Amino acid sequence: MKVVPIFTDEVAQAGGWHGQALAQAFARQGWQAHMVCLDSCHVSIVDQQVQVHIPGLSAPAPIAFVRGVAAGTTQQIITRMNILHTLQRQGMTIYNHARAIETTVDKSLTSQLLAEHGVPTPNTWVCEYRQLAHPLMQHALDNGKTLVIKPLFGSQGKGVRLIEHAQQFALPHDMFVDGVYYLQEKINCGSNQHDYRVFVVNGEPVAVMRRQGDGWLHNVARGARCTASNEVDVAELGVQAAAAIGINYAGVDLMRDRHGKLWVIEVNSIPAWRGLQTITDLNIADILVADLLRFAPEQPG
Repeated sequence: MKVVPIFTDEVAQAGGWHGQALAQAFARQGWQAHMVCLDSCHVSIVDQQVQVHIPGLSAPAPIAFVRGVAAGTTQQIITRMNILHTLQRQGMTIYNHARAIETTVDKSLTSQLLAEHGVPTPNTWVCEYRQLAHPLMQHALDNGKTLVIKPLFGSQGKGVRLIEHAQQFALPHDMFVDGVYYLQEKINCGSNQHDYRVFVVNGEPVAVMRRQGDGWLHNVARGARCTASNEVDVAELGVQAAAAIGINYAGVDLMRDRHGKLWVIEVNSIPAWRGLQTITDLNIADILVADLLRFAPEQPG
């Protein structure tokens, strides 16, 4: 049986819910999934030959699926991403490709690309020092704005905080934001107290859901309730955002302001879809696997 590596940070959990869903989808197409963590791979350069060694894989694979990249130091993350880049240079199709992952993990770069491609995204400021962050915050607050401070590389709403009043200026010390302040204007949603997730695969909006949490954050990981959405403009803007990043598949997060205008908040290159699966009859893992297998070489036969 043909083997496809699934790079995951949940090897100990057999790939977790998402890894197992993918493994079953690959099996239906005649492929065996091999769960492996990028930190267990290594590179050798011997006699001018570069080789990536993937544990448990005796022969090169034509395709691989990235389901997770474990957290680590800057050096460790660079090493793991370089493994993906090397595999790509050697002909392996990585899904999502390494550059897309690097782009979306960096919220600042994502925001820049969205703006440069005309995709509405909130006003954003990025700086390294408190003495720069404070005047930016003061100016926004003086103009009646509420700000959100986010970890540049965070996910699932972890570490996200509101800044509404000057008294709340107690910015974390530089070390606690990894030396970068990512400040974004909070969208005034009025009565639209929810957000959207558009799941885009190969330029198509496979599924769209509305998420509603008990507070101002609407992450499924934090208990947000999911319902299906058929709002065409939401799906269309999600597709535009994915195209701006240049990505095979993505989970695009949007909000609608009190005037009805949509804004793209974030683009995820390794999105979860467990909540999304509850609001659609389509098998999302099957769709992802079918899209990746477009790049697999034809087998003789």
